[in-house]
This record gives sequence, structure tokens and C-alpha cells, in this order.
Amino acid sequence: MSNHILIIIYLLFFGSSIVFSILINKLFLKFSKTLGIRDKKDTIIRWGPQSKPAFGGISFYIIFLFSIIAYYLIIKENYYLLNIKLTGIIIACTLGFLMGLYDDAYNTNPLIKLSTQIVCGLILIFTGTYIHIFQSLPLNYAITMFWVVGIMNSVNMLDNMDAVTSVISILIILTILLNVFLQNDLTNYYIIILIGILGALIGFLPYNCNPSKMFMGDTGSQFLGIFLAITGIIYLWNCKYVNLIASKQFTISILVFMLPIIDTTVVVLKRIMRGKSPFVGGRDHTTHHLSYLGLSEKKVVYVIIAISLISMILTTVIINYISNWNFIYFIYFGLYILIIFAVLFYIANLNREKD
Repeated sequence: MSNHILIIIYLLFFGSSIVFSILINKLFLKFSKTLGIRDKKDTIIRWGPQSKPAFGGISFYIIFLFSIIAYYLIIKENYYLLNIKLTGIIIACTLGFLMGLYDDAYNTNPLIKLSTQIVCGLILIFTGTYIHIFQSLPLNYAITMFWVVGIMNSVNMLDNMDAVTSVISILIILTILLNVFLQNDLTNYYIIILIGILGALIGFLPYNCNPSKMFMGDTGSQFLGIFLAITGIIYLWNCKYVNLIASKQFTISILVFMLPIIDTTVVVLKRIMRGKSPFVGGRDHTTHHLSYLGLSEKKVVYVIIAISLISMILTTVIINYISNWNFIYFIYFGLYILIIFAVLFYIANLNREKD
């Protein structure tokens, strides 16, 4: 099948995913007002004052499965349905989705959530999806586990304001798809899954933009966390478009996932410094403190989009235009990441009394 035909198929599938996502969320919003709304006596702290249904994750997972089926129907290559890596990805994403769904219904104990995230990482490692950066397999497995658990928690913690997690997830996927198309690598089975989830997120945005009608809930953030962690392993840590150099792999991975990583790092540091548990919610995220500066929720999202677009450009330059990578590039891009971290950390400490 030619690349031109593949692009047309991908565009049609992308459009179908958006429409399907809009219809699923509209249907859920019409017929239920309780799923994802916990008891009002719960101690969960959200940014908005209103409880709203959390359906986004359900639509994400349905379209995830739909994407896998669509690949088989469109490309018709049976090999991929029997691929052990794809099987591991499906199981890990399903486990993340189910854990998030249970958490939305019953407010899961943090240890159960952490244990499930560790199991997701183990499933990926045992089925061959892990980071290749060291010559030592145990070290590769360790950093893979740290990445999976870290990203799942980062995306979950980032879901604290209307459209923030949705927009960041969209831009992460767009960054990866942009480089896939620039490298003319259109036949990988994972691309149609990325396109499907991108469509699902865009279809969810009308319901999630401020003022939102619904949240994605832990169902959505936990599913997106494991899905994006896997995507990062495949297309960033193990990027086949560049020479696998540890500092280069590290740079592009952190650049693309910079905002969720920085937000989690800032929040954890601040809570530990105040003698509080990092696992107890609060209005102390970087997005919240941008709002405390006087920005509206929509303007906070615009700031996030601007930072993410810069990261997209820098990542694209590294992958496509810097072939002779050396340590000086690592320092330059590392300084950019540190500057963004320092600015957001400074802003997050301007209004401590509002945490």
C-alpha cells in the first residue's frame, strides 16, 4: 500500500475518531450524571468548585480498542495481532484504564494505585517494550519502571484544571506524529493507534474546555499516563530516527514530556518542604499558580500551548537536523529545560498561602 493511500486512510480514520469521540461523550453526558462524581464528603481537592461527571477516559479506551481493530481491517496484516509487544501494550493500557475506573468509583488507596502502575511496567518489560539506553538490562528495566510509574503519576497529577491534560496530551502526540511523517515512517501499526487517541482527545475537548461539562477523571488520566509512557518509550527513548546516544535520548524524552514532569517535580518538592505528603491533593500545581498571577483558565492553557509548541520545535530540530550530536547540545537544551523549571518553580512559590 502506497504512502499516499495510507495518508488518506489515516486522515479518514482521524476524522472518524473525532466524530466518534464527540458522540460517545455526548451520549454519556446525556444519560448519566453520577459516574466519576464521588461523595461530597470525600477529601479529594479539585480546582473547580463543582463536581462533574468523568467520562473522558471511557471514550479514550473505546477508541483505543477501535484503533487496533481498524488497523487489522485496513492494513490486514495478521502478524501484528499476534505480536507479543502489542499484546503487552493492550494489557498494560487496559489495566491502567480499569484501575482509573475503579479509582473514580471508589477513591483507590494510593498503594493500590502504585502497585498497579508497577504491574503495568512489569508487563511492558516482560513483553519487550522497555527503554534501551544502557548496556545493562537490569538498568534498562529500572529506568523503564521509573518512567512508566513517573509518567502515569505525572499525567494523573496534571489533571487539575479544565483542558490542561487534554491539551498537553494532544501536543505530545502531535510532536511524535510530526516526526513520524517527516521521517516517512507510515507503516508502523502504532501510528493508527496514535491517530485514534489524538482524535479521541480532540473530540473530548469541547466538553473539557473551560467552562467544562465533564472531566476525564482518573479513568482518563491513568489510561493516558500509561499510553503516553509507552509512546515515549517507542518513539523517544528508543527513537529509531536518531543514533541512540544516552544524552540525546534523555533530552528529547524530557523535552516532549517537560510540562507534566516539571509540574510533578515542583509539587512534590513543595509538599515535602512543607512537611506534607506528596500524595495528598492540593491547589498548589504550577497551573494553579499561573492562575494566582491573574491569568484566566483559558490563558493558562495558552501558556501551556506556547511552551509545548517550543518543545515540539526543539524536538523536531534534534531528531531531523542534528545528526552529529555532542555533549554541548545536551548542555544547551538542558539549560532551556532548567530555565522553564526555575521560572515555574519561582511562580509556584509566589503565593504559598494559596496552596
